[in-house]
Amino acid sequence: MVEVPDNLSEMDDLALMAAVQAGRREAFALLIGRHQTKLVNFFRRQGAYHDAEDLTQETLLRLFRYRHKYRPTAKFTTFLYTLAWHAWVDHLRRMQKRERIAARGAAEQRDCDERAQDQARLRLDAQTALAQLSEKLRSVVVLSLYQGLRYEDIAAVLDVPVGTVKSRMFMAMSKMKEYFEREK
Repeated sequence: MVEVPDNLSEMDDLALMAAVQAGRREAFALLIGRHQTKLVNFFRRQGAYHDAEDLTQETLLRLFRYRHKYRPTAKFTTFLYTLAWHAWVDHLRRMQKRERIAARGAAEQRDCDERAQDQARLRLDAQTALAQLSEKLRSVVVLSLYQGLRYEDIAAVLDVPVGTVKSRMFMAMSKMKEYFEREK
């Protein structure tokens, strides 16, 4: 185990990192104090104006997580900015994914025609009809139609015989049919 002196504030970053590895949390606080503003500036210069603080926090969390893997083969700042770069790349990937999802959603929204609107109305009607059912009947319908479970599996989940599941499903479908006939 590395011996760590008590005068932490006078240590360089490598010595502070050794102290962090030795379990000295105050050494980590000093590293944060030394590098937090620099990391925020790094991320802002990369273009993450609104997310710079979050990315800095992510980088510092990574530093803490990887503290035992750190080996002083290069400057401490090289290690730190490597972690920051990985946080930045991960952030860009998340942003690109969000943009793709948003673009896909916008395209789907534009392509929504009368039939899609009717289907949405039917789904809402189905939800309303489902809400009219008792808990016992609704649970069978949800587990079967929405979750895709077989009657045997539903029986195991609800701790009832398979015949009970079948009769509940029959009653539920009858009540839902009545609901839709009333709503016509």
